[in-house]
Amino acid sequence: MSILDSKIPEGPLADKWTKHKNTINLVNPANKRNIDVIVVGTGLAGGSAAATLAELGYNVKTFCYQDSPRRAHSIAAQGGINAAKNYQGDGDSNYRLFYDTIKGGDYRSREANVHRLAEVSGNIIDQCVAQGVPFAREYGGLLDNRSFGGVLVSRTFYAKGQTGQQLLLGAYSAMNRQINRGKIQAFNRHEMLDLVKVDGKARGIIARNLVTGEIERHSAHAVVLASGGYGNVFFLSTNAMGSNVMAAWRAHRRGAFFANPCYTQIHPTCIPVSGDHQSKLTLMSESLRNDGRIWVPKRIEDAQAIREGKLKPTQLAEEERDYYLERRYPAFGNLVPRDVASRAAKERCDAGFGVNKTGEAVYLDFASAIQRYGKEKALTSGLHNPSADQVRELGEKVIEDKYGNLFQMYEKIVDENPYKTPMMIYPAVHYTMGGLWVDYNLQTTVPGCYAAGEANFSDHGANRLGASALMQGLADGYFVLPYTIGDYLSQDIRTGKIPTDTPEFDQAEKDVKDRIEKLMGGSGEHSVDYYHKKLGKIMWNKCGMSRNEQGLKEAIEEISALREDFWKNVKVPGDANSMNPELEKAGRVADFLELGELFAKDALDRNESCGGHFREESVEQSGEQKGEALRDDKNFKYVSAWEYKGEPKDAQLHKEDLVFENIELKTRSYK
Repeated sequence: MSILDSKIPEGPLADKWTKHKNTINLVNPANKRNIDVIVVGTGLAGGSAAATLAELGYNVKTFCYQDSPRRAHSIAAQGGINAAKNYQGDGDSNYRLFYDTIKGGDYRSREANVHRLAEVSGNIIDQCVAQGVPFAREYGGLLDNRSFGGVLVSRTFYAKGQTGQQLLLGAYSAMNRQINRGKIQAFNRHEMLDLVKVDGKARGIIARNLVTGEIERHSAHAVVLASGGYGNVFFLSTNAMGSNVMAAWRAHRRGAFFANPCYTQIHPTCIPVSGDHQSKLTLMSESLRNDGRIWVPKRIEDAQAIREGKLKPTQLAEEERDYYLERRYPAFGNLVPRDVASRAAKERCDAGFGVNKTGEAVYLDFASAIQRYGKEKALTSGLHNPSADQVRELGEKVIEDKYGNLFQMYEKIVDENPYKTPMMIYPAVHYTMGGLWVDYNLQTTVPGCYAAGEANFSDHGANRLGASALMQGLADGYFVLPYTIGDYLSQDIRTGKIPTDTPEFDQAEKDVKDRIEKLMGGSGEHSVDYYHKKLGKIMWNKCGMSRNEQGLKEAIEEISALREDFWKNVKVPGDANSMNPELEKAGRVADFLELGELFAKDALDRNESCGGHFREESVEQSGEQKGEALRDDKNFKYVSAWEYKGEPKDAQLHKEDLVFENIELKTRSYK
């Protein structure tokens, strides 16, 4: 077992990034024209990185499996993006954003990376405003902010309920400018199938044209992976159905360490599962917890009556409702972090207080907010004695202005009007905090291979705070990677074009074709989805919100057996040399079947309850925190980084010890 070198600069925390930028090597503008960079993934991290690198003068190739970068899963982020601007004057600062992020991650983040994230957060907002991103504004014209879970200030900038989409359009427009200039070559509907190493360095990729089926070779002096997370290992998640781990996992198999694979975020405000027919879940933005109050009936008989359709939630009086987050965590109330809210919802439902037919749902109620906003609007409109109907109408209009598209989405899916009856929500797999291990420069353990955004592990620890995903993606792409990659590329100014007719490219292409042939050669007994669903059930039941040693050991054996059966009996129709969506899925599920086992192995190794990862063997036994997750700093204050050794069960553990010089580790209380 080795200790990893994160290459964190010396000196005071607040000076590290400035000093690092001032002292690392650079590439001059004339030399940048002779250097090629591949960017895999064109969401917020990849799109912003590609646009910025091309603007600096590098020659960039971008790859995405979608028909357009506009369809990247970043589009799905609804609620907002964090930045320490302190526009509200409520005491926010770079340090407070840094502290909240570290604490939210349950002290499993890397201090230096998170502080850098906080430092550049304000620049992101300025950049996006300059691009024309239509952030919400206050009455006076200044940018508006709202609160998100786990913090006591308002620092989340938003564009109604479509913040991710609007930010992605900003990055996409910046990309298009560079495409028009010829500095970006965009390869849409292409999927990376392998990483090519030459003399130990990442020098290109093997990609499949998803329209023609052609296998292509692409070379570069460096490769940036910004391909998102791996939540779809659970089959049902809030991710787009195409979201996958292939790019990161191919790099892992070529030597990039995979860090904290068991760190998965369970989001508390998802539309509940309605049946076995579903292939994905729909998220309701965390921003709704600003105004929505979460509750279940106080009496189990009332919950039973609601499940049977004999009682409506609106018929329960205020004193008959259990606003359990407000009761348990009065300081933060409904705005506790996602992992705390998710576990609390599961506990109430497991105890029999669930409110939908499956018993796995709680209410998110806007009645109080509608009344509050309605009365305020009436006063500001000069109505001093408004009727109850007027108050409700005015309040609903305010809620519609803030969250209208989210309410519309909910009504289309559930066929209930959330203005009139409370929303039903339940936790679901959302984001992944694990990913490829990277150093301070965002470089993986493969020289020349970088990972940005959700594809790396570095900033969120064991639980991501809401509205921090967009912040990290854009920070990495616009303001971190363009600096740090130059330190590596400065050694390549005399290298010249990387040829693709070399033994290394020959071997990588052969490996890819052999794998495709093996996928196509299954007996045809079961579909790809059959295996994906089976894997998802194992993951959710034994590696999900609550875990124990026995269940994790069973999961490892079951996933291994499932993977063996997959390779023998999967059915992939069609052929390999043309458009074949089932072949695409098969390759992705094959990687999920390897990742799933490593995920369970990592969870078994980490015998502590930390962030969103509740080990039943590690629970606070007494005091104010009784029943809450019990972190074990003595034995697990490290990043687990796994080296590929063939089978997932043979993966070798390496550790990066986490050093906290500026924060005192405390019990993570939100009471």
